[in-house]
Amino acid sequence: MFTDAEIDYLASQRLGRLATLTPDGTLKNSPVGFRVDTEAGTIDIYGRDLGATAKFRNVAANGQVAFVVDDIVSVDPWTVRCLEVRGSAEALSEQDTPGSYLSNEIIRIHPRRIISWGMGTDGQEGSKRNVGRAAQG
Repeated sequence: MFTDAEIDYLASQRLGRLATLTPDGTLKNSPVGFRVDTEAGTIDIYGRDLGATAKFRNVAANGQVAFVVDDIVSVDPWTVRCLEVRGSAEALSEQDTPGSYLSNEIIRIHPRRIISWGMGTDGQEGSKRNVGRAAQG
Protein backbone atom coordinates (compact mmCIF):
# COMPACT_ATOMS: atom_id res chain seq x y z
CA MET A 1 0.00 0.00 0.00
CA PHE A 2 2.80 2.43 0.91
CA THR A 3 5.88 2.74 -1.31
CA ASP A 4 9.27 1.86 0.14
CA ALA A 5 10.19 5.56 0.16
CA GLU A 6 6.97 6.43 2.04
CA ILE A 7 7.62 3.69 4.61
CA ASP A 8 11.18 4.92 5.12
CA TYR A 9 9.91 8.48 5.56
CA LEU A 10 7.18 7.54 8.03
CA ALA A 11 9.65 5.42 10.02
CA SER A 12 11.92 8.48 10.34
CA GLN A 13 9.16 10.68 11.80
CA ARG A 14 7.62 10.68 15.27
CA LEU A 15 4.74 13.15 15.02
CA GLY A 16 1.82 13.58 12.65
CA ARG A 17 -1.47 15.46 12.62
CA LEU A 18 -4.82 13.72 12.68
CA ALA A 19 -7.93 15.54 11.45
CA THR A 20 -11.30 14.19 12.62
CA LEU A 21 -14.88 15.29 12.10
CA THR A 22 -16.66 16.50 15.26
CA PRO A 23 -20.36 15.84 15.96
CA ASP A 24 -21.27 19.43 15.00
CA GLY A 25 -19.54 19.06 11.62
CA THR A 26 -16.40 21.07 12.35
CA LEU A 27 -12.92 19.65 11.94
CA LYS A 28 -10.48 18.94 14.76
CA ASN A 29 -6.77 18.66 14.02
CA SER A 30 -4.52 17.07 16.66
CA PRO A 31 -0.81 16.28 16.89
CA VAL A 32 -0.34 12.53 17.45
CA GLY A 33 2.30 9.85 17.76
CA PHE A 34 1.98 6.99 15.29
CA ARG A 35 3.39 3.79 13.86
CA VAL A 36 2.92 2.19 10.46
CA ASP A 37 1.87 -1.44 10.19
CA THR A 38 3.37 -2.27 6.80
CA GLU A 39 1.85 -5.76 6.70
CA ALA A 40 -1.69 -4.52 7.33
CA GLY A 41 -1.20 -1.28 5.40
CA THR A 42 -2.52 0.82 8.30
CA ILE A 43 -1.35 3.65 10.51
CA ASP A 44 -1.88 3.21 14.25
CA ILE A 45 -2.29 6.22 16.54
CA TYR A 46 -1.42 5.82 20.23
CA GLY A 47 -1.61 8.04 23.30
CA ARG A 48 -1.40 8.25 27.08
CA ASP A 49 -5.17 8.40 27.61
CA LEU A 50 -6.38 8.11 24.02
CA GLY A 51 -9.79 6.66 24.90
CA ALA A 52 -10.72 9.82 26.81
CA THR A 53 -9.94 12.19 23.93
CA ALA A 54 -12.25 13.97 21.51
CA LYS A 55 -10.33 12.53 18.55
CA PHE A 56 -11.04 8.98 19.77
CA ARG A 57 -14.74 9.78 20.26
CA ASN A 58 -14.90 11.48 16.84
CA VAL A 59 -13.43 8.42 15.13
CA ALA A 60 -15.79 6.12 17.02
CA ALA A 61 -18.74 8.25 15.90
CA ASN A 62 -18.00 8.61 12.19
CA GLY A 63 -14.59 7.19 11.21
CA GLN A 64 -13.66 9.93 8.73
CA VAL A 65 -10.02 11.04 9.01
CA ALA A 66 -7.12 12.71 7.29
CA PHE A 67 -3.56 12.25 8.54
CA VAL A 68 -0.50 14.32 7.59
CA VAL A 69 3.20 13.98 8.31
CA ASP A 70 5.51 16.64 6.92
CA ASP A 71 8.84 18.27 7.58
CA ILE A 72 11.26 20.79 6.15
CA VAL A 73 14.44 19.15 4.88
CA SER A 74 16.13 22.45 4.03
CA VAL A 75 15.33 26.15 3.97
CA ASP A 76 18.02 26.93 1.37
CA PRO A 77 16.98 25.59 -0.99
CA TRP A 78 13.41 25.28 0.29
CA THR A 79 12.74 21.54 0.42
CA VAL A 80 9.65 20.00 1.98
CA ARG A 81 8.49 16.40 2.36
CA CYS A 82 4.89 15.43 3.00
CA LEU A 83 2.67 12.38 3.18
CA GLU A 84 -1.10 12.76 3.46
CA VAL A 85 -3.50 9.89 4.05
CA ARG A 86 -7.25 10.20 3.66
CA GLY A 87 -9.45 7.34 4.73
CA SER A 88 -11.48 5.66 7.40
CA ALA A 89 -10.45 4.81 10.93
CA GLU A 90 -11.48 2.58 13.79
CA ALA A 91 -11.45 3.48 17.50
CA LEU A 92 -10.24 0.25 19.11
CA SER A 93 -9.98 -0.63 22.82
CA GLU A 94 -8.12 -3.39 24.65
CA GLN A 95 -5.21 -3.34 22.20
CA ASP A 96 -1.52 -4.06 22.72
CA THR A 97 0.54 -0.87 22.53
CA PRO A 98 4.27 -0.31 22.04
CA GLY A 99 4.83 1.25 25.49
CA SER A 100 3.67 0.74 29.06
CA TYR A 101 2.95 4.49 29.40
CA LEU A 102 0.34 4.29 26.62
CA SER A 103 -3.32 3.47 27.18
CA ASN A 104 -4.72 0.37 25.47
CA GLU A 105 -6.74 2.28 22.86
CA ILE A 106 -5.67 2.72 19.24
CA ILE A 107 -7.00 4.71 16.33
CA ARG A 108 -6.31 2.53 13.28
CA ILE A 109 -6.33 4.35 9.95
CA HIS A 110 -7.22 2.47 6.76
CA PRO A 111 -5.95 4.56 3.82
CA ARG A 112 -8.16 5.19 0.80
CA ARG A 113 -6.01 7.92 -0.78
CA ILE A 114 -2.29 8.56 -0.34
CA ILE A 115 -0.58 11.74 -1.52
CA SER A 116 3.15 12.22 -1.10
CA TRP A 117 5.98 14.39 -2.35
CA GLY A 118 9.66 14.90 -1.60
CA MET A 119 10.13 11.18 -0.93
CA GLY A 120 13.17 9.04 -1.66
CA THR A 121 16.87 9.68 -1.24
CA ASP A 122 16.84 12.32 -3.97
CA GLY A 123 13.54 13.88 -2.83
CA GLN A 124 12.03 13.38 -6.27
CA GLU A 125 9.49 10.66 -5.53
CA GLY A 126 5.85 11.50 -5.13
CA SER A 127 2.46 10.02 -5.80
CA LYS A 128 -1.28 10.63 -5.76
CA ARG A 129 -3.23 7.40 -5.72
CA ASN A 130 -6.33 5.65 -4.46
CA VAL A 131 -5.66 2.53 -2.42
CA GLY A 132 -7.58 0.01 -0.33
CA ARG A 133 -11.34 -0.21 -0.71
CA ALA A 134 -11.60 3.01 -2.74
CA ALA A 135 -9.21 1.64 -5.37
CA GLN A 136 -11.14 -1.64 -5.58
CA GLY A 137 -14.61 -0.17 -5.80
